[in-house]
Amino acid sequence: MEIYETQSEIAKRKSWLLSLIVIVLVTFGTLILLQGFALALIPTLYNITIEDLLGLMSGNYDVPNGRMAMLFVQGIGSGIGFWVASWVITKYIDRAELHWEVQRSRFNVKNLGVALAITLGAMFFNGLLVYWNAQLDLPESMAGLESWMKEMETQLMEVTKFLTDFQTIPELLTGILVIGVFAGIGEEMFFRGVIQPKMKLYTNSGHWGIWLTAIIFSAIHIQFYGFLPRVFLGALFGYLYLYSGSLLYPILAHVFNNALTVIVIYMSNQGMVEFDLESTDTVSYPAAITGLLVLMVGFFYFKRINQPKDAELDQGI
Repeated sequence: MEIYETQSEIAKRKSWLLSLIVIVLVTFGTLILLQGFALALIPTLYNITIEDLLGLMSGNYDVPNGRMAMLFVQGIGSGIGFWVASWVITKYIDRAELHWEVQRSRFNVKNLGVALAITLGAMFFNGLLVYWNAQLDLPESMAGLESWMKEMETQLMEVTKFLTDFQTIPELLTGILVIGVFAGIGEEMFFRGVIQPKMKLYTNSGHWGIWLTAIIFSAIHIQFYGFLPRVFLGALFGYLYLYSGSLLYPILAHVFNNALTVIVIYMSNQGMVEFDLESTDTVSYPAAITGLLVLMVGFFYFKRINQPKDAELDQGI
């Protein structure tokens, strides 16, 4: 039920390769431009010297205000970057109409509650997927690749631990804003708002469109040992959009997922709860099964109560 109406030649099925090439160029160009802009502002905004900034970028996390500076770069260069890229592609390349008035009409608090319950169930079930993905063991012939993947995962985990080592309320609120709100809006506008309807058109299948988009969504994060759980979350957000015809549900579900994770990490840092960001050695099967049941029942109900009243707008691209 995605809404993405356009008559642009580049957005048609026959132009799929050119369309994808343009999307890649526009997106990476936008992300690089905005990250460069954010980096240029850091010395002034956070009183960090160029030398310390270079050290921060290379892994020296002892720089004062370093966490807030990196969150600023991530928020501008990634969260807002994906939103700007999706806006440019939609408005100036595909010249598409998203019919926000229709999307807003399909939104209500009751359905949002169901969507958030589904997301919470998915978070519990995702613990099992995290555990399974962490057990990935490649054949001996691929030992070099596996070693590189583990090294990359270690580096990314170090960055994640640094960014999420929230110790104060201002840091917590900044984390919620950047990791929760900016990422939730930007990534959903780009992946579910732009990429998913294109994948649906190219494959002539809503389900294939969702899963291909989820795979791209996960791959772009370059976290091999978190690939499967992120594909699952991407598909979850995709089905929320497919069944409701409103991007507001996947956006708010994504924000909820990320913001709740940030809050739990902060509470763990303060000793309020036990939570280890790095732990993948154990899994609670009762929690995972309960989460799966909530997820399945929730989706069945969500699909049933979200029948479109204006299906004539749901034409894909």
